[in-house]
Amino acid sequence: MKITKVMAREIFDSRGMPTVQCDPILDDKVQVSASVPSGTSKGLYEAVELRDGTERLLGQGVTRAVENIENIIGSQILGK
Repeated sequence: MKITKVMAREIFDSRGMPTVQCDPILDDKVQVSASVPSGTSKGLYEAVELRDGTERLLGQGVTRAVENIENIIGSQILGK
């Protein structure tokens, strides 16, 4: 099974905060989904959130993160 497409979208987590959901699609048409809620702890080894910083959603939107998943990360994992 290999990844043929990567789709991402902005969703809201259980606290109403925008976050990302990603759907890699495999060559056998299997589609999985994962969402990444923002955490409250900010430890040394935790990922840094990429927020839009615009007026939309009080700057908390994640459309730039969605674009990065689809255009940068997605292209790196196609065929894996």
